[in-house]
Amino acid sequence: MITLLYPALAIVIGFALLIWSADKFVLGASNTARSFSISPLIVGVVIVGLGTSAPEMLVSAMAAADGNTGLSIGNAIGSNITNVGLMLGITALFYPLHIHSKLLKREIPVLLAIIALSYFLLWDQHLSFLDGLVLLIMMFAMLGYTIWEAKSHGDDQLPQEILDELPEEVCKGTALKWLIIGIIVLILSSRILVWGAVEIAEYFQISDLIIGLTIVAIGTSLPELAATVAAARKKEFDLAVGNIVGSNIFNILGVMALPGLIHPAGFDAEVLTRDYPVMIGLTIALMIFSIAWRKGKTGILGRFEGGLLLAGYIAYMIWLFTDMA
Repeated sequence: MITLLYPALAIVIGFALLIWSADKFVLGASNTARSFSISPLIVGVVIVGLGTSAPEMLVSAMAAADGNTGLSIGNAIGSNITNVGLMLGITALFYPLHIHSKLLKREIPVLLAIIALSYFLLWDQHLSFLDGLVLLIMMFAMLGYTIWEAKSHGDDQLPQEILDELPEEVCKGTALKWLIIGIIVLILSSRILVWGAVEIAEYFQISDLIIGLTIVAIGTSLPELAATVAAARKKEFDLAVGNIVGSNIFNILGVMALPGLIHPAGFDAEVLTRDYPVMIGLTIALMIFSIAWRKGKTGILGRFEGGLLLAGYIAYMIWLFTDMA
């Protein structure tokens, strides 16, 4: 038991510091950007969007640097599955989500298309440097497109909800302090977390892919859960779902790109035959639930739909642990 104590503590402490530092990073980065007169909408879309995905990106980078590409890929895919099935499913059980935003309803099919493209890139069971570069370029292109689209649709609710959720304003000195502290603690906590996850995987003789899909994915998705529940409580339903969709886009294009750029390597075939189909299935379900099938109605993620998403996630977890047995 003592052998497992330190890795388990490392995971718990790593998650706690990761969530805290991601919040401070967003506070510092958004206010630093404001001090340079950057548009609040750009700050909301880019800085806050990247900030909520910072845990996944740092953990993926650290794991790849250590040669644990499976953990990196598992983190990216597992976070997407966790975001939709667990995080959004739980939120919808408590706060039925009415989806009005036309922008959001267009972003979900875009997410599905991005997932399909990444599946094509990974078809050879090897995440190469070129694959990572293509994904990273697409991420910046997607950021530019998202900003342009938000500016072009001033009557849509989603951009205003993004602006309403910007962190409180602080002075430039305080912003820089939290920016630096946030980055340093993000890096250190990611390193601690990856060490603990790899040690546990080796102890139980399971692949780092499984650890990435489960423990690490759940932990790095906690900021999305907090942001989604907070938005739902304020009845900012489009933002609640938008946080998940935006994070999932970042995960495929940004988080998945890093292991390819840092440590190109092959991966288990189950990624394509088990994990990707589940991620695609949950994304399609989200798209179907978000569409208003009757004229004049809004899309809704109610308790029934949330229960279905959560049931899909639980079934996937059972599938994973059955494969491990």
